[in-house]
Amino acid sequence: MLNMIRHGSATDQPPLLIVHGLFGSARNWGVISKRLSDQREVIAVDQRNHGESPWSDRHGYEDMAADLAEVIESLGSRADVLGHSMGGKAAMVLALTRPELVNRVILADIAPVTYTHDQNQNIAAMRTVDLATVEKRSDATDQLAKVIGDPTLRSFFTQSLDLKEKRWKLNLDVLEAEMPKIIGFPEIEGRFERPALFLSGAESDYVRPEHRDRIRALFPSAKFAKLPGCGHWLHAEKPREFEAAVRAFLDLTA
Repeated sequence: MLNMIRHGSATDQPPLLIVHGLFGSARNWGVISKRLSDQREVIAVDQRNHGESPWSDRHGYEDMAADLAEVIESLGSRADVLGHSMGGKAAMVLALTRPELVNRVILADIAPVTYTHDQNQNIAAMRTVDLATVEKRSDATDQLAKVIGDPTLRSFFTQSLDLKEKRWKLNLDVLEAEMPKIIGFPEIEGRFERPALFLSGAESDYVRPEHRDRIRALFPSAKFAKLPGCGHWLHAEKPREFEAAVRAFLDLTA
């Protein structure tokens, strides 16, 4: 089963399952998870091939959705699910294939479509780090600076370093091999009739107007909202505004 970090305790509200994106982890969502746990239990997971969860040679969305289903079944009740980017696609496939397990979904800056970009350049960048010479995260950050210009991205990647074991907590080989699946979206005929919020960064192009017909075909109750002044990493760039939007949706659709 996936590694879980649990916040708060069970209430009369459905638990909230938080699913991170590519190269992320449950710990990346720690602050938001703790804040949202004042009204319900919040469970953040490490997806397969990330963090403390098991590694696998498969990384398709059907596989990730099955992992999430196992977690929710272990909770003994239907859950609300919040997923960002790759985690959002996994949450969508879960909702479409196992709707009996999902109460509502919040999809953070992602659509059920195939994208044209991949992330293998970032995998190549992480492979340039000489892990044998890394004693602290700043050592890896300094090495990444030679190939990654964005300091926020460098810091984000190094959160997945195991300094003691001098290894990445990311199965880079499988993530690279499965990248076509990660940037894609499987052909699914199901529909999720319950509430769904597509929450995007106003400066991001991940959820475009031309995606809305496809979204509504799969999620007929979909609502759309944008957070101003942020891009794809909306929960990190505008954490309080992101939290407020999540709370508003959960309160209004209770």
